[in-house]
Amino acid sequence: AIPDEELLEVHRALKLRLLRFLRDRARRRWTDARAAPAQVVAAGALLDPEALTIGFARRFAGYKRATLVFRDPSRLTQLLTDARRPVQIIFAGKAHPVDEPGKQLLQAVYRAATDPAYAGRVAFVEDYDMHVAQHLVQGVDVWLNTPRPPLEASGTSGQKASLNGVPNLSVLDGWWAEAYDGTNGWAIGAPFTEGEDPEARDAADAESLYHVLETAVIPLYYERDTNGIPARWLHVMRRAIQTVAPHFSARRMVKEYIE
Repeated sequence: AIPDEELLEVHRALKLRLLRFLRDRARRRWTDARAAPAQVVAAGALLDPEALTIGFARRFAGYKRATLVFRDPSRLTQLLTDARRPVQIIFAGKAHPVDEPGKQLLQAVYRAATDPAYAGRVAFVEDYDMHVAQHLVQGVDVWLNTPRPPLEASGTSGQKASLNGVPNLSVLDGWWAEAYDGTNGWAIGAPFTEGEDPEARDAADAESLYHVLETAVIPLYYERDTNGIPARWLHVMRRAIQTVAPHFSARRMVKEYIE
């Protein structure tokens, strides 16, 4: 029953708070004489409050495929730098100290954040912690989740994003295989089948990710009614809250452990 204008205004305020938080951190980097301009850009200094903003924040492990969205750089560049319907992605997370492949994934994302080809529309938030996570799950427009099925344990950050009206764009694994109903976010790829080839899976999921962004997520985000309201997008936000809040909680977790 929340009016469209009120729901939209609250989300805009949270998004602005996130971007202000990132700019303040970038400004502090700039005051460090050792910081290069590219490092300041990578911290999110050029992010646009009007652009569709995707969040990706979790531990950097190989199966979580943080670099899946970079699989076709030219296609991604077109999405990020579109003059009428731009997209930007905020990454955050850490790799385990002894996980060398995880560290390499993190380094690859950071290199992308400093790449001029992406026009400052890829950001990497350093020193990921609960404070950073709180800003992200409240302030981004879409929560991206790309683990390789069937390895996702749950996905609690995506649940927290949905509670804040941030729809998920995720593979059908972990909690999203249960939660996705076609109205509360978007699905990437097909459900897992035994014996599938991991490389073929990665290629198919990357293609699915680009296709869903190009044909569903981006057009819907930029669609406005005669009053300038993204009414159909706000419907997806509402459905994210309505479908997740009653079903995914610490209370349910403890209850199911006991049973």
